[in-house]
Amino acid sequence: MARASSDLSRKRRARKMARVLEETHPDAHCELNHETPLQLAVATILSAQTTDVRVNEVTPKLFARYPTAADYAGADRAELEGLLKPTGFFRNKTNSVMRLGQVLVEQYDGEVPRTLDELVRLPGIGRKTANVILGNAFGVPGITVDTHFQRLVRRWEWTEQTDPVKIEHAIGALIEKREWTMLSHRVIFHGRRVCHARKPACGACTLTKMCPSYGTGPTEAAAAAKLLKGPRARELAVAAGVDPELVPAGAMAAPDVP
Repeated sequence: MARASSDLSRKRRARKMARVLEETHPDAHCELNHETPLQLAVATILSAQTTDVRVNEVTPKLFARYPTAADYAGADRAELEGLLKPTGFFRNKTNSVMRLGQVLVEQYDGEVPRTLDELVRLPGIGRKTANVILGNAFGVPGITVDTHFQRLVRRWEWTEQTDPVKIEHAIGALIEKREWTMLSHRVIFHGRRVCHARKPACGACTLTKMCPSYGTGPTEAAAAAKLLKGPRARELAVAAGVDPELVPAGAMAAPDVP
């Protein structure tokens, strides 16, 4: 009985925090620029071990040069490596996007499939990437367990799990399915802008009253406000009841973090 009560309390707290995150980050979205499922699939492959900002610097030229899966399948390796080099690990990424193009052409008529089972069998596409594609390209709810998501839901004690798949299922049991995709964006936004890994902006966070890890970072407003990041950093300060003038002007650039 105590366990059931504890589980219910956790669910209620998680949903309340999720509602606050919705108010805090109305601009939350997939930060990888794309217009098609194929572009998103390629961008997610390129995002490994680098930032979305860096990927978005590379993809306009890449997408113009390779608009279809067949173009990736038949790409000149040296040329493609040259385009992908700024993203790091470019040889592996070149292999992945070329093989992705080949498999899409051979098995799916050049189109990105729409199911998790099919997506995770594609070259370079793991479960996290598949959920990104499902949620943002096809409107199929999915939870994206990246490093920020994993860190925050454990910090908030929504789950004690450490395996990404188990985390995905644990959070899926707490939050309504229709919210999964946007929850992922909001949690990731919060991790990049407010709840940083080493020094979270505890004293300038809208989740202060509900967070079991409050105090991990500075709780004094002036110190915490300096840690806020992103174009809406001063709006985030206001939402947390902190003087926006405490936020340095330089903090309002796009967060350049993986």
